[in-house]
Amino acid sequence: MHGYNFSRVLAVALLLGLAACATPPSRINNVCAVFDQRDGWVNNWYSSASRAERKYGVPVPVLMATIRKESGFKHNARPPRGKLFGVIPWKRASSAYGYSQALNGTWDQYRRETGRFGARRSNFSDAVDFVGWYHSKTADRHGVARDDTYSLYLAYYLGWGGYGRGDWKSKPGIQKYARDTEQMAQRYAAQLQQCRR
Repeated sequence: MHGYNFSRVLAVALLLGLAACATPPSRINNVCAVFDQRDGWVNNWYSSASRAERKYGVPVPVLMATIRKESGFKHNARPPRGKLFGVIPWKRASSAYGYSQALNGTWDQYRRETGRFGARRSNFSDAVDFVGWYHSKTADRHGVARDDTYSLYLAYYLGWGGYGRGDWKSKPGIQKYARDTEQMAQRYAAQLQQCRR
């Protein structure tokens, strides 16, 4: 009988633990709070973001602001489904998925080029590495500084081709997304200085 009760308690504890991992941080406009809510500062999101910064030269605040804008730190984020005849759930606008909202084709390219074949878009460590990789390729292809959040986000949102063509110039909505992301990165950078202390 005691063994049965222990098994039930253990099962409930594991389910609660998994639910906590899947729950996005509640205070997503404060990067210190985001890192604190993800199991402190060791072997966590901060470690993963710092690793990506060292690997690709893209600052942690830029990486985190990109993910904040794309998914709000939701591991299973997807674009909403369209409606057929205004009522029947239909196809999604794109194959974007996970923390990074990476498209299927771009995610496949990332896995091939980095050799990270087991990488998942719903895993934060993989997603933040993807964002670093993408921004780094933007910097190499288009001569964008690795801390130029505005330009990096435009290329992230439009793709390298759209950015190269200057598609954003006639799209004030996308320019606003990029400005918002830039401001969030600046806020995150200031917050990070405080919480690192």
